[in-house]
Amino acid sequence: MGNIVAIVGRPNVGKSTLFNRLIESKAAITDNVAGTTRDRHYGKAEWNGVVFSVIDTGGYITGSDDVFESEIRRQVDLAVEEADSILFLVDVHHGITGMDETIAKMLRKAKKPVVLAANKVDEHKYQYASAEFYGLGLGEVFCIAAQSGAGTGDLLDELVKGFTKPTAEEEPDVPKFAIVGKPNVGKSSLVNALLGREQNIVTAVAGTTRDPINTRWNVFGFDVMLLDTAGIRKRSKVNEDIEFYSVIRSIRAIEESDVCFLMIDAQDGVQQQDLHILSIIQKNGKGLVVLVNKWDLIEKDTNTMKAFEAEVKHRLEPFTDVPVLFTSVVEKQRILKTMELGMKVFEDRKRRIPTRKLNDLLLPMIERQPPPMYKAKQVSIKFISQIPTPVPTFVFYCNLPQYIKPSYERFLENRLRELFSFTGVPIRLYFRKK
Repeated sequence: MGNIVAIVGRPNVGKSTLFNRLIESKAAITDNVAGTTRDRHYGKAEWNGVVFSVIDTGGYITGSDDVFESEIRRQVDLAVEEADSILFLVDVHHGITGMDETIAKMLRKAKKPVVLAANKVDEHKYQYASAEFYGLGLGEVFCIAAQSGAGTGDLLDELVKGFTKPTAEEEPDVPKFAIVGKPNVGKSSLVNALLGREQNIVTAVAGTTRDPINTRWNVFGFDVMLLDTAGIRKRSKVNEDIEFYSVIRSIRAIEESDVCFLMIDAQDGVQQQDLHILSIIQKNGKGLVVLVNKWDLIEKDTNTMKAFEAEVKHRLEPFTDVPVLFTSVVEKQRILKTMELGMKVFEDRKRRIPTRKLNDLLLPMIERQPPPMYKAKQVSIKFISQIPTPVPTFVFYCNLPQYIKPSYERFLENRLRELFSFTGVPIRLYFRKK
C-alpha cells in the first residue's frame, strides 16, 4: 500500500509552496533517474525514514485564480477517495472562509486521517489567530509558514504517524503490471481481451474502491498480476479536469507495480497528460512499455509505423530506450505481445551485472573517452559497482565526483544500455569519492 498525501484547500492558501517545501529534500534522489521530467503537481517526500507521495491538488485546477466552488468540491472528493491522508491547508491571514467551511464539512465525513495546517503564521500574533480554526471541527491545528519552513517538522511528524516504513524489498512472487493512461484509450478493453471477457472486471480481486482492480492472469505460460485503473468513472461534465482525474487514479497502480504499460491513443499521439503519467512512472523507478492503441483506425503506408514510433520516442526524450508496441484491442492485434514485452522489461529491471564484468567492459570505454577535465584537473573513474536495489543502480567511484557533468552521465548510461539489456528500465547513476 502506498503512502499518498493529498494537499487540499481553497485557492491561494499556499498549497504549491507547501508542496515544494515537502518534496525538496527528496528531489535530489528522485530526479537522479535518467530522463526524469520535473512534475509540478506530484512528488516524493521523506521524513524520519518514511517515504510518501505528495499530490498538490491545486496544481491541476484550471484557472486557479477564479475557481468555482463546485470545482473545488470535485477536487476534494477525488482526493478523499484516492489518498491515504489528507492535508487541509488554510490561510491564517484570512481566517475561516465559506469555502474553508465547505471543505471541512466534506473532510469530517471522510474515513481518512485529516491533518489541518494553518499557513502563513510568520509572526507571533498569528499564533493566537490560528485558534479560530479549531472551529472547523478537525482537531489540532498545526501552525506553519510554508515559505520559510517554520513548523513543518511537527506537521510532518503528525502526517507520517500512520504510514508504513520501507522494508527490504523482496523478489515479487508474481510480476505486477499496471495498465495506465488517460481515460478512454482502451485500458479496460485490453484486460478484458486478455481475460476473454466482454464485461468490465470489477470484482476480480476484493479491494477497496480506491485500489486498482487486481486480476491474476495465468494463461499461455504467463503468470502475472494485472493492475487496472479501469474503475475510472465517466466524467459527467466536459469542463471537469481530465488530467488531474487520470493522473491521480494512476498513482496507486503505478506505485504497486513492477512494469507499467502506458497506453496512448494512436489518433491523438503523445499528449501532455501522457507525459505527466510518464513522469510518475519514472519517479517511482518502474519499467515501461508504451502501447499505441487503436492502430486499426490509422491510415497507413510502408513507413507509417516507423515514423510514428520515432515521433513517440521524440516526445519521450531523453528516455528513449523504451519498447513501443502498436496494438488494436478491438481487432485483437498484438495482445499477447504486450505480455511478452512486459516480461522482458520485468527481467531487465531485475538484471544484476557481476562487478568484474562491469569493470572489464566499461572501464576501457571510459579510458578511451574520459570525463571532461575541471580546471586542468583530470576527473578519473576508478571502479564501478551495481548496488542491490529494485531499480538498476550503479555507483561510479572517482577522484572528483562533484565535477561529473550531466552530458557525461548520459554517455555512461548509454554505454550501460549498449553493453547490457535495460530496455524500458530506468537506470540510476551515483558518483562517490574514491
